[in-house]
Amino acid sequence: MPAIYARRIGVFASAVALASLTSLVNAPSAQAAPPSPISAAAARSYLATVTPRAEGSTSGYSRDLFPHWSTVSGTCNTRETVLKRDGVNVVQDSACAAVSGSWYSEYDGATWTAASDLDIDHMVPLAEAWRSGASSWTTSKRQQFANDLTRPQLIAVTDNVNQAKGDLDPGKWLPPRTAYRCTYARMWVHVKQYWGLSMDSGEKTALVNLLNGC
Repeated sequence: MPAIYARRIGVFASAVALASLTSLVNAPSAQAAPPSPISAAAARSYLATVTPRAEGSTSGYSRDLFPHWSTVSGTCNTRETVLKRDGVNVVQDSACAAVSGSWYSEYDGATWTAASDLDIDHMVPLAEAWRSGASSWTTSKRQQFANDLTRPQLIAVTDNVNQAKGDLDPGKWLPPRTAYRCTYARMWVHVKQYWGLSMDSGEKTALVNLLNGC
C-alpha cells in the first residue's frame, strides 16, 4: 500500500476514534435508574382492560397520610437512597446526605451537581393516588406506596420541573423532554396497574395515544 494512503487511513482512524471519544464525553453519564417498567406492549394490553372511572375527591387528603421518607438502612431514608441510585459518583456523609455527585434529570435533560436542585418525584403523585383509590387504603399501605423502590414509582428530577407537574396525570402533564415520554407512560401504567389504582377517561386516552407511538 502506498505510504500516502496508509497515512490517510491512519489519520481517518484517529479522527473516528476522537469523534467516538468526544461523543462519550458529551453524552449523559451512565447511571442507575428506577426499576425497568413494563413494556409498551404490556402497557397497551393492560390499558385495553381498563374501564375509566371519574376521579374521586381530594377531601380529607394530606401528604401526612402517606408517611415518607422511610428508613431504608442505617441512617439512609428513601429519598437519600434514590439520590444515590439515580446519580453518578454520589458521595454521602455520615448522615447519608448526598454531599457531591452528578444527576441527570430525565424529565428535562438537565444535569445537576447539588442534591438540593433535585426532587424525588412520585411517578403517580400522592394526591392522584388518593383520588384514584388510595383514600380507602390503610396508612401502612399508603406508606409502602410512597416509598416504593421496587416499582418505577420514584425518580430524581429537576425540582422546579417536578413542581410544575404537581399532582397532574399524563392527560394534563408530560415531561418536557419528549424522548422520555414513552418511558414515562410505561412507568405510570406499571405503577397504577400494580397498586390497583383507577384511571379517568382523559388520563387513559392520553396514555393510549402516547403508547401507540412507542
